[in-house]
Amino acid sequence: MNLTELNQSHCEHFSCPERSVSPAVYILLYVCSAAVVLLTVCGNLLVIISVLHFKQLHTPTNTLVLSLAVSDFLVGALVMLPELIWTIESCWIFGKDFCTIFWLTGSFIMALSIYNIALIAVDRYLALSNPFLYTNKISTRTMCIVVYSNWCVCLGYSITLYNFNEGQNSFLLCPGQCFLFLNEVWSVIELTYLFLFPLSVIIILYTRVFLIAMKHVTAIRELNNHTRPKSQKITSHSMKSERKAAKVLGILVSVFLVCLLPYFIYSLLGNLIELQAETIHTLLIWLYLNSTINPFIYALFYPWFRRCMNLITTLKICQTQSALINVLS
Repeated sequence: MNLTELNQSHCEHFSCPERSVSPAVYILLYVCSAAVVLLTVCGNLLVIISVLHFKQLHTPTNTLVLSLAVSDFLVGALVMLPELIWTIESCWIFGKDFCTIFWLTGSFIMALSIYNIALIAVDRYLALSNPFLYTNKISTRTMCIVVYSNWCVCLGYSITLYNFNEGQNSFLLCPGQCFLFLNEVWSVIELTYLFLFPLSVIIILYTRVFLIAMKHVTAIRELNNHTRPKSQKITSHSMKSERKAAKVLGILVSVFLVCLLPYFIYSLLGNLIELQAETIHTLLIWLYLNSTINPFIYALFYPWFRRCMNLITTLKICQTQSALINVLS
């Protein structure tokens, strides 16, 4: 069976069912969808403005946080709304051309988010394992180059995906549906590039970060017994700051993996079980909701983000020299 015949067989399972919900529920679904999209866009926009505007936040780690917030913003602005409308209507209503754009944009942003998380893991590992090297070698300029390179590689992956699959009916539009079906070679490439490699990096490095953090705890305890109070206070504060940053970003990574794993597990089992359109929609929405959750993680664990939110929403950032306001104290 060739790819076209395979796609046609999949389309038999993806017909458009009639909408059976009441008008009130129908309207409520759209209101909730609009609220989720608005939260995603506005929440990540607050993170973007905060990191860009306030000079104190121009650090290498926050450069990665900014890149992640931009990718999450793009999820809300470009991908989430069509997916939610598709789910509510149980039919793809945007046409075949936009179907191709939708999947290519989604694959680009998904790759970007995954590798942003992987780079955050690398950043925290370097900061904790060799803080002197990290301070001297990893500057904001260096991290900007890394971020730009990451964007270019992810964009190149999406363009390559399209060029190598354009003539294979991979973006076949089923009647009223829009699904991406890759051949076996590209399925393996996608699995390796988007899942196995970055997930391995994330798990290995955060395991190392956890072990290093435990060593820091032991070091702080020893300082309590053998050093003078003043030097103890300085060193302990430095170690605690790094461990806290690792902890918060570890929570960020954990939430991302919880949202990511169900989709990729289902993708792995796609050839073994019958594909269901409703299941695919649910997993994609669950994956995209990570972009909505991330700003709330910042607000919950980062006091500086709450201060920035207050300054932005009260329009105090419009004042002269507002970029120099101390948001870390």
